Amino acid sequence: MYTSSLSTTMRGPVNELTPLEKNPPKLSKPKSTAAGIPGVLASFSHSVSNNLVSSIYNLSKVNRFQGFDCPGCAWPDPDNHRSRFEFCENGAKAVADERTSNKADPDFWSNWSVNELSLKSDNWLNKQGRITDPMVLMPNSMHYTKISWDEAFDIIATELASLEDINQSIFYTSGRTSNEAAFLWQLLARWFGTNNLPDCSNMCHESSGVALTESIGIGKGTVKLDDFNKADLIIVIGQNPGTNHPRMLSALSDAKKSGASVISINPLKETGMVGFKHPQKPLDLLGKGVKISDEHISVNINGDMALFRGFSKVIIEGENYDKEFIKKYTNGFNEYLEEVINTDWEEISVHSGVSIQDIKRLGAIISKSKSTIVCWAMGITQHKNSVATIQEIVNLQLLGGHIGRPGAGICPVRGHSNVQGDRTMGINHKPNLDFLSSLTANTGIDAPIDHGVDTVGAVKLMKNNNNTVFLSMGGNFLSAMSDTKLTASALKNCKLTVQISTKPNRSHLVTGKKALILPCLGRTEIDNTSQGNQIISVENSMGVVHSSRGNSKPISNNLKSETAIVAGIALSLENKISRNKIQWHNLSIDYDNIRNLISSCIGGFDNYNNKLRNNGGFYLPNPPRDSLTFNTKSGKAEFVKHNISSKKAKLNQFLMMTIRSHDQYNTTIYGLNDRYRGISNGRRVVFMNPEDIKDNNFEKFQLVDLTSHFRGENRISHKWFVIPYDIPKSNIATYFPESNSLIPLDSVADRSNTPTSKSVIITISKSIE
Repeated sequence: MYTSSLSTTMRGPVNELTPLEKNPPKLSKPKSTAAGIPGVLASFSHSVSNNLVSSIYNLSKVNRFQGFDCPGCAWPDPDNHRSRFEFCENGAKAVADERTSNKADPDFWSNWSVNELSLKSDNWLNKQGRITDPMVLMPNSMHYTKISWDEAFDIIATELASLEDINQSIFYTSGRTSNEAAFLWQLLARWFGTNNLPDCSNMCHESSGVALTESIGIGKGTVKLDDFNKADLIIVIGQNPGTNHPRMLSALSDAKKSGASVISINPLKETGMVGFKHPQKPLDLLGKGVKISDEHISVNINGDMALFRGFSKVIIEGENYDKEFIKKYTNGFNEYLEEVINTDWEEISVHSGVSIQDIKRLGAIISKSKSTIVCWAMGITQHKNSVATIQEIVNLQLLGGHIGRPGAGICPVRGHSNVQGDRTMGINHKPNLDFLSSLTANTGIDAPIDHGVDTVGAVKLMKNNNNTVFLSMGGNFLSAMSDTKLTASALKNCKLTVQISTKPNRSHLVTGKKALILPCLGRTEIDNTSQGNQIISVENSMGVVHSSRGNSKPISNNLKSETAIVAGIALSLENKISRNKIQWHNLSIDYDNIRNLISSCIGGFDNYNNKLRNNGGFYLPNPPRDSLTFNTKSGKAEFVKHNISSKKAKLNQFLMMTIRSHDQYNTTIYGLNDRYRGISNGRRVVFMNPEDIKDNNFEKFQLVDLTSHFRGENRISHKWFVIPYDIPKSNIATYFPESNSLIPLDSVADRSNTPTSKSVIITISKSIE
């Protein structure tokens, strides 16, 4: 039996930051077309380098009916059909990465100390393979050692039961977690007595949820995939589909062929928005492909709100708004009208960095569209004014009546494959009372009503309390979170950290006084219980819930499913605390039982098990889309007015945004080839306007130090290579997660509390050799 201990760790230095790079990257000309033959070759290369036979077999099953859901992004699949190969290059990388034959087994952890591993790159750590057994890192130890599942569960239960305050526990969730596991995870947390349920959405699309809930009564988008083929105009803003949601390019390509126009708005001109060669269409591969964007606007970082205000001003000055729609379905129009009229054109241009002439020209195009879709991602959601910016986007759509009609709507494009589903399942630190009442009525638990902590709040809780237990359902919290050094300090202050994972990452190295790694099944693997092979479910960006069935033998016989791990923790904890009994075992061996419980607790999931087994699954209710009804205070869609704003760099300062390379997915680094941007063999780079490089007496590959500035605090990151790139002046871009250490923990979006990873004030100086 494990006994709780508060002894301190004496492991020596562990590096929370990614290592410096000695040599500059290789540069080539940025590509003008996405995918094509290079995409096919890249997909094949990753399969060969991992596990060719297994990868090819799995690629024939990914996103297919009766197959498994891609563990990559949340872009939807066609409703009624599937192609033979329903995946993209990054999906192929994700599958090959999961199906690797490499193993991070107990011998691996015995051979490498956490200190030594912390000096390795994230790419190197990921390539070590799948974790095969539960591992424990005890105080004063530098090596993980193998532990039994029962012993691991007992450690967790003992530490949780010994907490002086239940709210010293944190149950974090990554967006790859299935609906079934997420529901059990939040049930475990609330059965224990806390709403401390931060999740990765707090770091990305929380701003979308907050803004949309107030504006239209639901924190989700309002379009279906088929709407793209019916649209007159599609606006893609603050997003890089070619890298982060590659299958979206197929939808945009098909929309173009159906007659739609596409406007791209982004500080960087990304390859995927220039041209696309569908890798499964020979004529595309051999020809020039499809031109995606008809217009590209290089807006200033954080200039989007002002730009959309300008579009609204064009429509209002020309009286080209939908008066009937506005009168019948909206509230607050007159107040918004006055705000727009009083906004000065020069102010709009200065904030956006776009000329008045270009704004008026594009506004005229937008005003003529009969059906417009606006898509966005984290280029919009990670600024101080993100909620206001998203509501300005919604205002524009309401002016044209572009909600609840075919080919029109709003489309926040989610990243993780089930981040939207996890929120639907109750992974929310601020749950609504109706959900809690339903949970209490159907499970018998005494669900807490006090709000819990989000990711920023979790770091502060851990930093200020040395008796915290942090449990992570997937993910790589240390690397994903802002203010890396402060986050590391907070994690080290915990008495126990628990990571439910598939592969090694930096969060396994920077830990609490005690640490556990619990290896779980991957999306591609068969989930077999005493009741037979189980299916799980996920929800995509457009509100479709569908099934996923792993089809490959697990890489280790000592893995457990996420649901089995949750049940194991709960059953062990049940022996140490006084709570009402829940049939954890029955839920974990037959996921139909979990789904029956979900049906009872959450609206829209009636007859869940039967509908899930239909090809393609089912749509959840979406009142704005389905019936033009809005669950807002007024019962109508809300025009929400704001003063336009943007973050501006002062003289000798720059505004930095973080971006991903083409060879990564979130914090997982597959390789070192950002093929579309022409960067290879390196990640520690600063994309700078050539004039800025010249004006600051820098040169290509100049080694520089970056210093962020926030409320009198400075954070410095050393030795980055300067790269000339087509980006607006005074704007720079760096790769995530390497530059997360520059983002202050308290620099967050208003109301959503999302870290402002896309607008960080920076100064740049030459590195001292």
